[in-house]
Amino acid sequence: MAPQLIIRSRQTEKTINGNPTQVVCTEFSNYIFIVLTQYGKIGTLVSINPDTRSGDISLPMFSTRVLLGKDEPLTHVYAKNVATFVSQESGNRPVLLGLSLKDNSAETMKSVKDMIKACQVW
Repeated sequence: MAPQLIIRSRQTEKTINGNPTQVVCTEFSNYIFIVLTQYGKIGTLVSINPDTRSGDISLPMFSTRVLLGKDEPLTHVYAKNVATFVSQESGNRPVLLGLSLKDNSAETMKSVKDMIKACQVW
C-alpha cells in the first residue's frame, strides 16, 4: 500500500481598509503556495526562491520571478517581504505567491502578514 500524500491548506478572511481580503496558505512537499487577494482572483503569480549563493547565512537573500501577470517593482518588494518570514519559518522552502491587492499600503502589508501567520500550515 503506497502512502497517501496530504496537502495541508488553511484560509482566512478579513476586511483591511474597507477591502475584503482573503489569504490562502497551502503546503506542498517542495514549496509553499500563498494567495493574497482583494479581488477574489490569484492575480500576479510570483516565484520566490531562497538564494543559496549568499555567503552570509544571517542575511537571507531571495530571488523573485514573475511567472504570470504584470512585472512591476512593487510586486517584487511585496513578494520578498512575504517570503522573508515564510521561507525561513518553513525551512528555507521556495514560495509561490499569488498577489492581487487593491491597496498596496504598508498597513495592508502588515495586516496581510498577520493573516498569513494565522493560517500558517508549515
